[in-house]
Amino acid sequence: MDVGREGKPFTRCVVVDDDPDILLSARLLLRDLFHEVATFQSPEEAMPSLDGEGADVVLLDANFGRGATNAAEGFHWLGEILKKDPQTVVVMITAHGGVNIAVEAMKRGATDFVSKPWANERLLATVRTAASLRSSRQAAARERKRAVAIAAPASGAETPLLGTSSAMRRVYSLIERAGPTEANVLILGENGTGKELVARELHRRSRRADNVMVSVDLGAVAENLFDSELFGHVKGAFTDARGDRVGRLQAADGGTLFLDEVGNLPLHLQPKLLTALEQRQIVPVGANRPVPIDVRVIAATNLSPERLGDESLFRPDLLFRLNTVEIELPPLRERREDVPLLVDHYVGLYAKKYGKPQRAMPPAVMAALQDYDWPGNVRALRHAAERAVILAGDDAFTVEDFSLSRAAQPRGLTSPPATAAPADLNLERAEKQIVEQALKKHSYNISLAAAELGLTRASLYRRMDKHGL
Repeated sequence: MDVGREGKPFTRCVVVDDDPDILLSARLLLRDLFHEVATFQSPEEAMPSLDGEGADVVLLDANFGRGATNAAEGFHWLGEILKKDPQTVVVMITAHGGVNIAVEAMKRGATDFVSKPWANERLLATVRTAASLRSSRQAAARERKRAVAIAAPASGAETPLLGTSSAMRRVYSLIERAGPTEANVLILGENGTGKELVARELHRRSRRADNVMVSVDLGAVAENLFDSELFGHVKGAFTDARGDRVGRLQAADGGTLFLDEVGNLPLHLQPKLLTALEQRQIVPVGANRPVPIDVRVIAATNLSPERLGDESLFRPDLLFRLNTVEIELPPLRERREDVPLLVDHYVGLYAKKYGKPQRAMPPAVMAALQDYDWPGNVRALRHAAERAVILAGDDAFTVEDFSLSRAAQPRGLTSPPATAAPADLNLERAEKQIVEQALKKHSYNISLAAAELGLTRASLYRRMDKHGL
């Protein structure tokens, strides 16, 4: 927890009780925990204060009317407080022996209870725990907002899955059947085939659609940050842990957890992920108690089924946990009939985005695009369409506008002999070519390609993004 003003760990406590002696006792006892202990003799007086300044903890008496013992007023105001803010932490104050009332209060949303007359140590421990819970809830809310921001599609990425080919119709059928279930799904496919779009569509069709989908790119998480990033940490867990941090798994609680590039997770870290998924709980770094999680897992990888079956790369028990349903996305070269639809969509999208005129697409140009192998799949096509929209100079597109790589010329187009031009000494183009060659050599396995290039996975990802690969 963060230490607040004047060195006190919490900011504000609100105490509501019709007994002035109780209010005075609470104020004196709790003043070392809170910067402010605000006391009120009636809930009507306290409510405006909660609207304005809020509270880390509310101590609420169960009965206010003379002779009342059934806690009806306390339950009513408990409901009103939680209606204003469901995350408010309320501790009920009950008469001695009012165990049934205390149990009912907790069923209605109270966090805990204390009995009058209370033991000072018991009250302090209860209120401290309750205030810590409020801090955790606020941290979780902040992390959820961060997760929503991370999970939100970037500009242009909200494109739906596109394609009418038989291969894509099979994908749509699997999404339609698996989406509404709680089954874990493993999405297979080369880079750029649209695995994240499939994950988002599965989430949209699920019962968790109103909650967040949190994405974790396991290929880009540094090994020394794996535990903190996925499981979170508590203040003081390590040198830079200046406050509690909710991990991605906890941030996805109630929603969907998308594990992107799960095939690139190093073998020695895979048991940690497996344990969390099997036990449905995580232990933040530095904490001593597990935190339950309720997530639906969707994972994606560019590894082939054969490589996933290699126990030196991927644990069979983790694979079993992830692939209740398996969806394999076809590369674009295996569904060429979808290329015209994709080109028309992205050309129209970027023409609108950049305020460019709608240019004609000659049949010969579309045929060349359809005949191209698209080693980067739909992602490469999208980048090529964006470049063409920006750079095209005539009323109609040409093949050159799409900057198709010489390494994979469209079939039917004649490539000049290698000796027809001097070697390209441009550093940027040379880097792109080397990165692309390494990716193709290792079937777009990021770990293996990065190792051959002498890069970290994160560095390779940055270069791929830089060059549109």
